Parts: sequence; structure tokens; C-alpha cells
Amino acid sequence: MDNAFAELGLNEQILAGVESLCFTQPTPVQEQAIPLVLEGRDLVASAQTGTGKTAAFALPTLQRIMGITLDEPPAQPQEPVAEAQTEAEEAPKPRRRRRRRRGKGGAEASAPVASGEPARPLALVVTPTRELAQQIERVVTTVCQHTGQRSVIVMGGAKFDRQLKALARGCDLLVATPGRLIDLMEHRHVDLGQVRILVLDEADRMLDMGFWPSVRRIVQALPKKRQNLLFSATIPPSIKGTIDAMLTDPATVEIARVGETADTVEEHLCPVTQGQKTQLLQALVQTGGAEPGTTPERVLVFCRTKHRVDDVSKTLKGAGLKVEVMHADRPQKARDKALERFREGQVQLLVATDVMSRGIDVSGIDAVVNFDVPMDPEDYVHRIGRTGRAGATGHAYTFVAPDEISPLREIEYFTKKLVPVWDLPGFAYDDARIVPNPSRSTSKPTRTMFSGSKSRRGFGGPNSGRFGRHY
Repeated sequence: MDNAFAELGLNEQILAGVESLCFTQPTPVQEQAIPLVLEGRDLVASAQTGTGKTAAFALPTLQRIMGITLDEPPAQPQEPVAEAQTEAEEAPKPRRRRRRRRGKGGAEASAPVASGEPARPLALVVTPTRELAQQIERVVTTVCQHTGQRSVIVMGGAKFDRQLKALARGCDLLVATPGRLIDLMEHRHVDLGQVRILVLDEADRMLDMGFWPSVRRIVQALPKKRQNLLFSATIPPSIKGTIDAMLTDPATVEIARVGETADTVEEHLCPVTQGQKTQLLQALVQTGGAEPGTTPERVLVFCRTKHRVDDVSKTLKGAGLKVEVMHADRPQKARDKALERFREGQVQLLVATDVMSRGIDVSGIDAVVNFDVPMDPEDYVHRIGRTGRAGATGHAYTFVAPDEISPLREIEYFTKKLVPVWDLPGFAYDDARIVPNPSRSTSKPTRTMFSGSKSRRGFGGPNSGRFGRHY
């Protein structure tokens, strides 16, 4: 096969899957990460969004678990998953060793699981959102058609019984969101005692304080001897201690420094008052924004809260725009439908919370609009990475109101660059908006117990003691 992936050490079955995915040239993160994973190394990989991280861990992981035979499971779990076992629950009985059948291309596929027997995957991919889990599953399923392996996705919002049936048919690689995986573990439908490879996708989110209690519980149920792969667009210093405790002599692949945004995304800072944000969004869509005279086909709009999403989408629909909504309170079927309609161009705007900022691969997004400035600087990098993918140019507009100056400055400190101010031609801005000082610094000031009033005097420049129109 005339395919550059063949030079990375992938076998014929995996390369056939690569061909089905229409991949011909590995991206930098794939080129560096795949050989390291095939060597069995623990790995920490950071690369900008849209650079092919999913294939970078999925392809070598599937190859490494091909042909592995399950060990005899222990009579008792080494580390109980549930906090307590009720009298109605039966203690797990010793299981007979499962025999593995030959799959397509000589690979060994997992045999169906006997009724009541837990699934024992050989590889586990844990990811924070349902949509990202579905994206990973699409890649893995395509490759498994050529290797004869079985992959299963388990996530909240989907029917429990359907996922149990999928697990009962056998599972080599399990893709899961933390909450649903823990549910399955507690009911003893999944046994993680045979996992050889653990992948944490969007590792910065999985290891922060919000997800870490669930992830730690999952990790405790895994064998101590395993390969660990951590992938994300950002690996902040705050999780370094956790990474050091989890991994053994890890290799590092760093395609972009922490906080670096893709050079295919043109960033625009739009100073505006809160009351004019919706008007500015409508005008931006109608005029084409930074590309006047064009009509953007797909615009992804990020809001900070679910209520904000609902309010903004209602106003936009009232203005005659075609809009869909994505947030955690929406049923999974509605989220899938919204994403599909947006992907197919049936709606022009998709208004979402940060559930959409992590790993969603929708081609052809013309622009991302930060209707609200994200409170977490890392979310800014993930949000704007939804556009400008696969080498295409995209636009990112950040609406900043006077009360959002502080989170904006944190973003600029994090990315080490200023977001250039941009005004929509012909739009009548409110005089109450605050326009940034072009000479503001990207270095975060060091505060001391005596620096309060002095630092405020210098915040926006020599003539900005009362802020006025500039900060």
C-alpha cells in the first residue's frame, strides 16, 4: 500500500482501516505518537485541536491488543468498585477462561460473553463528553471492520439495555464517559481487570477537579501494570503532579506549546455591551463578518450557561435564522439530531455550551463566536479550535463586555498573545462598551500586598486611570 502510515509500524489490517478512513498522510502528532505507542511507552501528547489525535491513539492501541488472550479472571476483584454490596447482590463467581475466535485478516476477536458475565475489555478510552465518545467510536469501528475486533461505546443519555447487549457480544476496546462506565462497573457488567492500555482523551479535563474523583475510581479498578496514554490540546502545569503519579517514564509529544492556538484561525476581539451582543451576532452572520459579502454556512456559538443558550437561540429564531441547540439538559437524541443537522448544513447556527468545545469534528465550520468569554482560558483554545480545521482558514470572534475583562485578560496571559480588536463595519456600537488598550501586556503582573492601587493606575495605559473607553 502506497501510504505513509505504513512507515510508522502499523500492520496490514490497521492500514486497511486507515485506507477506509481516507487517511493518506499522517499528521505531526500521528507521526510522532504512533511509533511510541507501538513500543509500549506511556505517553503524554499535546497538539492543537483538529490535528488527528483520535487516530494517533486509536490505531496503535488496536494493533497492540490484537491477538491477546484473556487471563484467568480472579475469583474476587482485587479492588471493589462499589462502596458497599447489598444483600440482594451476589458475589461474583469465578469465570471460565474465554476462548477467542479468529476474526477477519487473522486477528482474534472477542467471543460473546456468557449471560451474566461481565465484559473484560483489553483497552479503555475514557473521554469527557458523549459527542466525543461517538466521534472516537466512529474511527475505531471503521478500523475494527478490518481487524475483526469489537469496540463498544457506553455513555450517559443512551439506552442502558442496548449497551448491555453490545457488551454481551464481546468487547476488545471500550470507549466510555466516566459516569456511565462507573454505573456499569457497580452493577458488574464491566470488569476492568484485563485492561492493557488506558487512554485518557482530553486529559486536561479528565484530570481536573471536576472529573478526577470519577477518573480516580476508574483507575483504581485497573491493573497496576498497564500502558497509559494521555492526549489533549492543552496539558496545563496544574495536572503535572497527577500525571507524574499515574505514568511511568512517559514519552512526550508536544506539537504546540501550552496555550498556543492554531495558526489557521483568525482571531477577532469584539468589544460590545451585554445588551448589544445578540444584535452584533445577527449583524455578523448577515454581513459575513470579516469576510464581507459572504454568507457563513456554519457558525458555532458558545455561551456560558444552558439558560443563556436557550435565551440566545430563541432570539435568533425570532429573527428568522435557522438555529439548533446543544447543552447537557437536552436529550441525547436531540443532541445527535442537532449535530447532524448542523453537520449537513440544514441549520446555519449551532448555539452550545462547552459540551461542544471538546473534540467535536465537524468539517466546514466557517466561524466560532464566543458569545460569552469563557472563564477557563483552556476552554478558549478548545472552542476556537472547532474552526480552521484540516488546513482550512476559520474565524473566531470573541464578544467581550465590560464585566468580562478579567477572564479575557487571563486568556491573553495563557496564550501569550493579544486578541486583535475588530469592529464590524457599519454597526452602531453603544458608547458604554470598553475598548482594549493596544499596548496592554501579555505577561501577568506579579501582585504584592502593597501593589493594589499602583497596579490599577497602570492597568490600561498612561491615561486610563478612570478606564474611560479603554482598559
